[in-house]
Amino acid sequence: MSKWTHLIRFRAKEDGQVHLGQLVDTTRDAGLDSVGGHEIKAYLINGDAFSGSVTDHVLTVEALLSPVSREQCSYIRCLGLNYKDHAEEGGFPIPEEPELFTKPRTALMGPFPEAITIPKCAQDGTSDYEAELCIVIGKTGRDIPEDKALDHILGFTASNDVTARTLQLKSKQWCFGKGLDNSCPIGPVLVSPEAIESADNLAITAVYQGTTVQEGHTSKMIFSIKKQIALLSRGTTLEAGTIILTGTPPGIGYFRQPRVVLEDGGRIDVHIEKIGTLVNKVKYEAI
Repeated sequence: MSKWTHLIRFRAKEDGQVHLGQLVDTTRDAGLDSVGGHEIKAYLINGDAFSGSVTDHVLTVEALLSPVSREQCSYIRCLGLNYKDHAEEGGFPIPEEPELFTKPRTALMGPFPEAITIPKCAQDGTSDYEAELCIVIGKTGRDIPEDKALDHILGFTASNDVTARTLQLKSKQWCFGKGLDNSCPIGPVLVSPEAIESADNLAITAVYQGTTVQEGHTSKMIFSIKKQIALLSRGTTLEAGTIILTGTPPGIGYFRQPRVVLEDGGRIDVHIEKIGTLVNKVKYEAI
């Protein structure tokens, strides 16, 4: 048995139960395969994501889930304005310290077939997407130096910081407008650091309704991944299971001309190089 490199959490066709698995074919995009109805196979992982081992038992995916469950997630920490060109498109000064906010665990959700739900209070034509690289912490630490930061990472995945812009901009604190239920889809594949040469060198793309709306690169982050972990752990324990959203590149819907809004029934894809595609449909709640 070996350590996983491309982990998924899924419900299996064979028994209807939720399992962790290692993708059998890591060259394919599991997120796109799920939407396209292509069969996805995974080697069963014994144990959890932090210490589990890959077996030779193969299962078939019925539905992909968030690679980290709400129960496993201790905290969702997020950076705003972490790309210079994104700050500039909004007319914001380049931050000297990270712009920080949090999301509650109830925001966490998975890829298609799970849907981003827009509640009545946010159905005002300002619901927005933000394609982001997501870090999952695998080793608890505090006051982590930059040269040790990567040792604390369990893996990387794709995420979407779904935002209700009107609610966000009404307050000096962003947490409410960015923390609605099902506003933090991540996944579907959690890729180990060993399988990515450098997470500070990955292309990020968002596609809404078939049109590319964001094109960025993690090399343009203001605060690197190592620096983010070091800064976030100052006097603060980062527990295993913590999720970090690292900021979004330019092209968000609110600043586009004309504006782009997440509409009922729309599809939003977040693609990150060497990780794959997070796909979600959008659903407006009726009540």
